[in-house]
Amino acid sequence: MDRKLFVAKILSTCFGLGYFPVAPGTVTSIAAVVCYFFIPSLHYTPFLLSLVLLLTAVGIWGGMLMEEKYGSDPSIVTIDELAGQWLALAALPEGLLSVLLSFIFFRFFDIAKPGPVDAAQRFTGGWGIMADDVLAGLFANLCVRGVFALLTVFHLSASL
Repeated sequence: MDRKLFVAKILSTCFGLGYFPVAPGTVTSIAAVVCYFFIPSLHYTPFLLSLVLLLTAVGIWGGMLMEEKYGSDPSIVTIDELAGQWLALAALPEGLLSVLLSFIFFRFFDIAKPGPVDAAQRFTGGWGIMADDVLAGLFANLCVRGVFALLTVFHLSASL
């Protein structure tokens, strides 16, 4: 096997999570949340956003190679879910509610693919693989912020 393809396989499948037999994207999103929950340095927004940018660049490169080998947007490629889920978590208040809402909203936008999210996946190569999930992560993050703003307006506590 070509060494570039080998490296692309390892990275784009998130070290094999993409091979999970059922819902590999959801499994990778759960792994992203677990990592975020237990690795305190991921709570430092500049570091997390740097990782998202790095994952996006690696995902574009690896996604292109994986599409050449496996066809359009292969389900084993889950680096896009990792990047998107971490973006969904970026700069949110600490707490279980933030983590839970970011996961729910990210999975919603990633699966339902409303409007611009669907349009973004139509980019060619690795760009399309990554763009829809990064956009889903951004929308999820904004929705969580919206929920917290509503909780503040109604004087409810968001600290879970």
